[in-house]
Order: sequence, then structure tokens, then C-alpha cells
Amino acid sequence: MLRVAISWVFIFGIAFIAGTADDSVAKPRILVFTKTAAFHHDSIPDGIKCVREILAQDADVDQTEDNTLFTQENLSKYRAVVFLSTTGDVLDDAQQKAFQSFIESGGGFAGIHAASDTEHDWAWYDEMIGAHFAGHPAIQQAVVIVEDRSHCSTQMLPEKWQRTDEWYRFKRNPRKVDGIHVLARLDESTFEGGGMDGDHPCMWWRDMKSGHCWYTAGGHTKESFADPLFREHLKQGILWAAKLEKPVKSATIQSKTVQ
Repeated sequence: MLRVAISWVFIFGIAFIAGTADDSVAKPRILVFTKTAAFHHDSIPDGIKCVREILAQDADVDQTEDNTLFTQENLSKYRAVVFLSTTGDVLDDAQQKAFQSFIESGGGFAGIHAASDTEHDWAWYDEMIGAHFAGHPAIQQAVVIVEDRSHCSTQMLPEKWQRTDEWYRFKRNPRKVDGIHVLARLDESTFEGGGMDGDHPCMWWRDMKSGHCWYTAGGHTKESFADPLFREHLKQGILWAAKLEKPVKSATIQSKTVQ
């Protein structure tokens, strides 16, 4: 009887240790911020669902519209913050200071679509985002020309990628901003209302001190977040910003190539 009791204690002890070890290996965390102070995109719920799905194997995803969570203590829990179609003035001075410290100390930023229509009057954010939203034509099909396929967020993309979205034009050309690395541009001959004099960047990245910052202008439409190629583009961009990039399995993704 004593041997049986000792055996059960031994088994339960191993199970407890194993469970404790599993609990200690927590996934990295990503914060998706969706506060809007101006236009509110009805595709935001689709975007949140998409980000949760594409990062499910790599990170735990929290989503909030609560800007009071932008404190140094709370942001320190995250590897990156995603601004998903945020608009307008969404952070006060103290929150801006905490966010800037988070990025410059090595945290990541991924901006999707209207992230460039956010904090127009904050000089540091203007530098980080590279270019602010100026307007857009009607939703329509256009050809994206991928300039740099060495980045993990563009490796899976064809050199010419035909897709439908709301194509932003910007207050300045991000290509002319020191530190900005353009990944892709729009072929303005393939759609109406480009407005960028033939050089129309739509994806880019930069570093702000120790932090990776990445932006894609796509993501206005609900359909964007169901497109396998756009989803992989988002996944790799967010993981890169969080310094969690993984090998890209482009062979399994369907793409549209325009000759």
C-alpha cells in the first residue's frame, strides 16, 4: 500500500512540474488598437478577427479602443502595437510619451490603412508613420508594384499584384523621408485618382531608434481581410515589427500576377 501511495505522489509531482513548465512558456503578446476619433471603418471587426487568426500560432492578441492603456507599465507587456484603422487624435500627451518610449526602446509598430490618418499634429508620429493621409478616390482595382521582395512582408507577393482597395494618397511622398524604406508602390496608370505624380508608395518600413515600424495602406475593405495573400502580408509585417518574423511559406498562397 505504501508503494502505491508513493507511486501516485511521484506521478502527480511529475504532472505538476510539467504543467508549471508549460505555463511558464507564455506566447508573446500583441496589442491591436482600434480607437477612432474621426471616420470609423466598418471593416475594423474583420481586421481584428483576421489579426487574431493569422497570429494564433505565434502570439496572444489583445484588442482595445481604450487609450488609457497606453502607459509604460502596460505597454511593456507587448512586443508590438498594431494601429488598425485608427483615425484622428487618439492619444493625449502622457499616452504619446509612453508610446514613443515603448517604440524607441525596442517595441514594434504596425500600421494598417487609416493608421496614416491618425495623430496628424504629433510631429514624432508624423516622422514614424512616414506620410499622412491626404485623400482617396473611389474603391477600385489597381496594380501594386512590389519594389523590394527581400522583406518578409513582401516575399510572398508577385512583382505585380492586382487587388481592389481604397487607395490613399498622402500629404508627402514617404520615399523622400529619411529612414523610410519603400516596399511597394501603386501603378497610377491602372486606376483613377492616384494624385501622387506617378510615384505612389503604399507599403514601407522604418526604424525609430530600437523599434521596428511597418505600414501598409491596404485594408479598407472587409474583403481584404479574407484575402489569403493580404493576410500573409499582414502577418509577416506584424511579426517583423514585433521581431518575431518566421519563414514565409509562399508556395501555399494563391496570388494574382499581372503581365
